Amino acid sequence: QAKECNGVKVPVDTSKPNPNEVEFDNLYLDMNGIIHPCTHPEDKPAPKNEDEMMVAIFEYIDRIFNIVRPRRLLYMAIDGVAPRAKMNQQRSRRFRASKEGMEAAEEKQKIRQEILAKGGFLPPEEVKERFDSNCITPGTEFMDNLAKCLRYYIADRLNTDPGWKNLTVILSDASAPGEGEHKIMDYIRRQRAQPNHDPNTHHCLCGADADLIMLGLATHEPNFTIIREEFKPNKPKPCALCNQMGHEVKDCQGLPREKQGKHDQFADTLPISEQEFIFIRLCVLREYLERELTMASLPFTFDFERSVDDWVFMCFFVGNDFLPHLPSLEIREGAIDRLVNIYKNVVHKTGGYLTESGFVNLQRVQMIMLAVGEVEDSIFKKRKDDDDNFKRRQKEKRKRLKRDQPSFIPGGQFSPQALGNRSSPQAICNPRQAAFEMRMHDRQNSTTSSPNTSLTPDGSPSLGGGIKRKAEDSDSEPEPEDNIRLWETGWKQRYYKNKFDVDASDEKFRRKVVQSYVEGLCWVLRYYYQGCASWNWYYPFHYAPFASDFEGIADMPSDFEKGSKPFKPLEQLMGVFPAASGNFLPPTWRKLMTDPESSIIDFYPEDFAIDLNGKKYAWQGVALLPFVDERRLRAALEEVYPDLTPEESRRNSLGGDVLFVGKHHPLCDFIVEQYKTKNTEPVDIPPELCHGIQGKLTLNDNAVLPDQVVESPVPMLRDLTQNSAVSISFKDPQFAEDFVFKATVLPGAKKPAPVLKPGDWEKTNNDGRPWRPQLGFNRDRKPVHLDQSAFRTLGHTMPRDRGMPGMYPNAMPLGAYGSPYARPLMAGQQQIPKLMSNLRPQESWRGPTPLFQQTPQRTAGAAPLLAWNRMLQSPNQFQPAQYQGLGPMGYPQRPEDRMDRGRQV
Repeated sequence: QAKECNGVKVPVDTSKPNPNEVEFDNLYLDMNGIIHPCTHPEDKPAPKNEDEMMVAIFEYIDRIFNIVRPRRLLYMAIDGVAPRAKMNQQRSRRFRASKEGMEAAEEKQKIRQEILAKGGFLPPEEVKERFDSNCITPGTEFMDNLAKCLRYYIADRLNTDPGWKNLTVILSDASAPGEGEHKIMDYIRRQRAQPNHDPNTHHCLCGADADLIMLGLATHEPNFTIIREEFKPNKPKPCALCNQMGHEVKDCQGLPREKQGKHDQFADTLPISEQEFIFIRLCVLREYLERELTMASLPFTFDFERSVDDWVFMCFFVGNDFLPHLPSLEIREGAIDRLVNIYKNVVHKTGGYLTESGFVNLQRVQMIMLAVGEVEDSIFKKRKDDDDNFKRRQKEKRKRLKRDQPSFIPGGQFSPQALGNRSSPQAICNPRQAAFEMRMHDRQNSTTSSPNTSLTPDGSPSLGGGIKRKAEDSDSEPEPEDNIRLWETGWKQRYYKNKFDVDASDEKFRRKVVQSYVEGLCWVLRYYYQGCASWNWYYPFHYAPFASDFEGIADMPSDFEKGSKPFKPLEQLMGVFPAASGNFLPPTWRKLMTDPESSIIDFYPEDFAIDLNGKKYAWQGVALLPFVDERRLRAALEEVYPDLTPEESRRNSLGGDVLFVGKHHPLCDFIVEQYKTKNTEPVDIPPELCHGIQGKLTLNDNAVLPDQVVESPVPMLRDLTQNSAVSISFKDPQFAEDFVFKATVLPGAKKPAPVLKPGDWEKTNNDGRPWRPQLGFNRDRKPVHLDQSAFRTLGHTMPRDRGMPGMYPNAMPLGAYGSPYARPLMAGQQQIPKLMSNLRPQESWRGPTPLFQQTPQRTAGAAPLLAWNRMLQSPNQFQPAQYQGLGPMGYPQRPEDRMDRGRQV
């Protein structure tokens, strides 16, 4: 992270070695995973306007770049127009977001009026336009502005940041069709097929979607890492009405805000913690999969790479963005493990693998599906038993909590305080009055209970006391009605009748559903391994068939129409937006969503049903929206196309990728020469000038050019008056439509060193050494530790009874490593007297306790002293300024990391 000095942020020098002890070549950013948390964050105040959102996105990219520090390529991919199969999910998400936003606003207003009517206190309502996250869709003005801002950001960093000096940057904005992560995968696939590609390239992909793990495995690259935000559940959020922590809107009582801190200095602040990130190393996952999938005595040669492809394919059955999951396969019930076990049992009969380079062998898949179908009935029954057991345990837990709760909890000044509050407890004022108020309040509560209540020995009301006993489950949440009852006989008939409104005996319809699902499986696998097989295909049902219905699928066709084209951006907006988000569309297009006479008004229902489908929460259910008929949509739009302005027509056109380099990059002069000669023909990139990257370059109309001012689209940021970066249109290498990208490890690729404990570690001669797990990327990293003499020194100098006011007794002592009061020791300065001077008791006039009278003890708080001694003994001249904020390995640390290290022994 950037450090702050006198209120000025000192940027991180990313040209220095990576502090994670690994060097990455390529960094790919799935930008939608960055745009959403920056524009409408959940754990901090939202940006006030669009300009602040852009700056937040820039800072987020900087943070990722500081961690990863790519040396060859930075690829930024924003979601463009998606295939039709994905648009159904996008439509469902956007209609839900609009509906939930309106319902939340209405509920908030209703509760606000109720609280004010009761005399409650609420801060005045902010007059602020609600940010509609639906604008993060290709074709909107917001996405167009974002592309301009990112072009400015890239040019600025290429001019000013030394870590970007030799970097190639590719920006694929929302005008380039395709989902962000799939544009990245398409780039990797096409570069891998080039003769100049380095098979040992170290890739790092930033994104939070789980399918990125599958996509990374599908590349078969040996060095592939995913970086993502560390998920921390149950983050506190302020109430949307009173802005106080500790309760939600529905529980708000309109109480005045308590003073935050001695001088109310924390009044308007939220407990914000800096977002932390984690690495997922796919080479380690591949090691786990190799142990899981390796099979002996196969009738064919075992190929680990092919078995990984089969594993990725089987994961599609538990759900993906394009198909609903099979009713019998729930990921939380261990569906992936179940599929793997069935696969290992059946693969001996199949005679080979299920997939090859993205193409499915349906005859073998049928054997796996029918094996799942045989246990479907027992899966449904077990699910019901598990659900009943869970409800029973929850009910017993509620009863226990009710019985064990204290009869009286003091309130006001005497109320219990949570540990770790940053505001110290307030001094008690007028304790007699406070005690009297609590007593009166308790007396009122006791008189409100019925005098006829008699209690049983366990504290619950007895039946004989004249009280009508409540139903046993009155305190539990209402359960959604389940008409399917999959655990009872006849579940298949009920499922098809309720979900599809057809009789289960209608074999022709069931066959149609299964065929559509099989087509979907083939389409998804092709999408992951070869690219989009068809822009027009989609699964035309809301629900999936049963595994036992997959009979006779071997002869089903799985080819797709060739030459299909993606929607245009504004056409996609018409296909995925609800009428409430129509303000992002041209006026005459918007009218088609709201005019009762519109020929496509049925595509935009104001309200729609959500089928919980056996789930508990609405967000888990199925939104029953009508599917968009592409022919009807295009016919309606033909009438309003002439109304588009030139600006709207530009936004409605499909674009491509743009490549940026700085003046130090070997390719810079080559690109500048293309502009000087005004060469309009596409030209091949010389791979020796660009780390082996290949593709076609074409002059860009809105190019960033050297010695030309780059205007800032964000008013709070300066124009680039001394620009030396250059940009040009870039196109990936092109292949024939029937070309097959091979899903194999490339020749010359080096397998990373194994990380998992060898299975025969104890049997082999390892001198009895215990296995030491690898932490981080470097297996030779030496952890800092204290030897016996260091413990003895600490025991002599730090007495057992020493404590610090207002802090935990095991907190880091003053003067210890990483303390804000720490001062570096200079050469020749004695350590022990210095430590003792920091640790004198309050009656310092008595002088320090003699060493021989002190109780030896291993006390926490100075673990890195050994590293400090090593630094003093090193031949390099020590500079005091280098000490502040450096860890034992000499790399910058976060402040909280330094505190943690100070507490370890």
